[in-house]
Amino acid sequence: MHRIFQRFVDRLSSSPSPDVLHQIMDEAATALGLSCFAYLSVPQRPSAEAHLISNYPTAWTTQYLKSHYERFDPVITRALGHPEPFEWGLEIGSMTRSKAERELFEEAAKFGIRHGFTVPIHDYRGPVAAVTFAANDRLPQFERAINEHAKALQLMAMYFHAHARRRIGARQMIHEVSLSPRELECLEWAAQGKSAWEIGRILGISRHTAATHLDNVKTKLGVRTIIQAVARFMASRSTIK
Repeated sequence: MHRIFQRFVDRLSSSPSPDVLHQIMDEAATALGLSCFAYLSVPQRPSAEAHLISNYPTAWTTQYLKSHYERFDPVITRALGHPEPFEWGLEIGSMTRSKAERELFEEAAKFGIRHGFTVPIHDYRGPVAAVTFAANDRLPQFERAINEHAKALQLMAMYFHAHARRRIGARQMIHEVSLSPRELECLEWAAQGKSAWEIGRILGISRHTAATHLDNVKTKLGVRTIIQAVARFMASRSTIK
């Protein structure tokens, strides 16, 4: 465990991008026998978007963010109200209090997310994020990993949040407009002259998906072309200290 944790911390210290942050947590979680993870930064304003770094199935995370499930996800609700780590799942207690909440759990289960261990992140502002390690079932291997490494996982979550906030928090806003992590990544590559097809190859997504993210960026920024979007992006970066 010590070797895994030390490598995790060392790599975080030199991580240059959100994609690398994703890889670092994925590697550490896998080494501990925890195949799935999700970091969710809780919006501080009702109009802001949640920020997610995860290796959950893309179809699920896209739907989750698009539908703003974080607003009634019982796991996030509990993380907002209680600072201590906790386990969750349909078979654990009765966390779900409404039909919508139970349907969300059942929908997540279709993507192999049935049981989890969540670490709430609270600071002087209150609840700001949550890190979850999940599995397809309440398997002995998962339970053993949680029981043996709960304290280390809590520290990993705190370290990860600190680095994620520094790497992407300030750059997520462009002239007070909030972009999703993927939208920002696509815009950054477009600023380097990459086409939607090239961006898709780089990020491991389809050309159509990359183009959709860029269209969303144009809509959010109120511009008609990617060139104009890039211009606003570069102008906003010049003001970041």
